[in-house]
Amino acid sequence: MAAEPVEGVTQWKFGAVDLYSDILIVALIVVMITLLFSALVVHKAMKSILRVTMPELVREEEAQKRLAKAHGKGKWGRIWNNLLELRPIDEEKDMVIDHEYDGIQELNNPIPTWFNVLFYSTVVFGFAYLLVYHVFGWGLNQDQEYAQELAVAEKAKQEYLAQAANLIDEGSVQFDPAMAPAGKAIFTANCVACHGAAGEGGIGPNLADRFWIHGGEIKDVFKTVKYGVPEKGMVPWEQTLTPGQIAEVSSYILTLRDTNPANAKAPEGVEVKAYESEGASADAEETPADSTVNK
Repeated sequence: MAAEPVEGVTQWKFGAVDLYSDILIVALIVVMITLLFSALVVHKAMKSILRVTMPELVREEEAQKRLAKAHGKGKWGRIWNNLLELRPIDEEKDMVIDHEYDGIQELNNPIPTWFNVLFYSTVVFGFAYLLVYHVFGWGLNQDQEYAQELAVAEKAKQEYLAQAANLIDEGSVQFDPAMAPAGKAIFTANCVACHGAAGEGGIGPNLADRFWIHGGEIKDVFKTVKYGVPEKGMVPWEQTLTPGQIAEVSSYILTLRDTNPANAKAPEGVEVKAYESEGASADAEETPADSTVNK
């Protein structure tokens, strides 16, 4: 997955459309190789110059190395001393360079081997990083990683929302017009036979007016759909639909009120003149329907 390119993200790699970027990459590689080669040449030249101009110092340094090697305690002790360039304090007089400034003397104490190894390893790592991420494009750059993380986070968000939707019950459900399209599909597949395609009613009551037998708020509709009304012929849907789907179809049912479809069934139950979703209080006035039919 990490090797797949992310669409819409600018990639700075060799062979891109921008010719100037390719030239810059090649120039950087050439400069890095030149600097590394120059450093090796200078190091070798300095050693040669020391051998010519200060042979005694070179011989003394070699003698000190032999002495340090001889004083090393065992194989691992020598390895440790060579790695950290450790010198005993009694050899300090042998490391003094033959000059001083205001009484301050300088020791011939070279950079430890471990530091050189660490430094050159960073150079090698930087060169490899440039090739992998900016020349050949084998790895994701920062922009691509950011876009990929956004995609993963969005997927996790959708999974969480899907799980959270199924934690809804009749006590926590809220009316949401955005869920109506999905609820319409559920209504068409499961409810049209009894309530009509437009909610005008049939075997079941009219859902397009403001009269309700079991309450017209979103929580009432959710509870009715979930548990059904077996004595009236409505089956419970909690075994067929998920809580999220029941919330969707309940929100869609509330969008049907006052749509006045053709061939609407006579009102049944109690009229709810104002709904909580419309800003009404929970104790809004309710009026019984004139119809004597009670389903």
